[in-house]
Amino acid sequence: FSGHRPGTPARILSPAGGTASSFAGLSLDKPRIFGIINVTPDSFSDGGEALAVANALDKGRAMIAAGADILDVGGESTRPGAEAVSAEVEIARVVAVVRALSETGTRVSIDTRRAVVMSAAIEAGATIINDITALTHDPDSIRVAAESGLPVVLMHMRGEPGTMQDNPQYQDAARDVCEYLKDRVRACEAAGMKRALIAVDPGIGFGKTVAHNLDILNCLALYRDFGPPVLLGVSRKSFIGKLSRDEAPKDRVPGSIAAVLAAAAQGVRLFRVHDVAETAQALGVWRAIRETASQSVI
Repeated sequence: FSGHRPGTPARILSPAGGTASSFAGLSLDKPRIFGIINVTPDSFSDGGEALAVANALDKGRAMIAAGADILDVGGESTRPGAEAVSAEVEIARVVAVVRALSETGTRVSIDTRRAVVMSAAIEAGATIINDITALTHDPDSIRVAAESGLPVVLMHMRGEPGTMQDNPQYQDAARDVCEYLKDRVRACEAAGMKRALIAVDPGIGFGKTVAHNLDILNCLALYRDFGPPVLLGVSRKSFIGKLSRDEAPKDRVPGSIAAVLAAAAQGVRLFRVHDVAETAQALGVWRAIRETASQSVI
């Protein structure tokens, strides 16, 4: 990590978005999509849609057919202002869904901040751990993750979901978030995890204002020499509506795709999205244009 803070416009990054060439068995020579499966009644955008196992399985199959590479299953809403649920409730929501999806041969990520949920999901077939607290919420989670030998996504979040949007402050949002994630990667390596198994997520919308989000999105080049690939989750988030006409979450798809393409141009290759078909189509066209341009001789 060179310490250089990119200016605007952001620099074009290497295809992997860092030095990593793969993640979770997937080559990063092209963008990869995590399809969101929220097994919750209260998620901000799609609460209740996949609460039943049959519905979650149908949704997952449709996402894979539309171009998802990984399905990210979560049983606790972490929207701003959300209340925590017990580990027992979370396990009851996700385990059957993880098992059903895994049995189809799909790569499944478990989106949780609790070690006991991680363990239950891994036993059910999850092959990736995605923790919004970068393995800090539960003192046992870093041990469970290290012992599992599975790929892990470490996300930055300031505070708790219930209070994270209460006047968040940073000296320099883009740099502060990057430095935090560097520290968490070091902690994971100290716990016995291999850097090749780690991806990082700057946590757009998690304890950040619109200005913070834009700063981070403009400076993804900070991660170029960092090493781990970047997973970006901007799908349907509130900052999109605030930059537009305060649209409802499901009407923020065009803005979500705009942010994805801006990040792809900076080298990000992992995206967590609700709208898989639309995102896959946009990325496919973007990639074709980019590859044609690189082959052109002027």
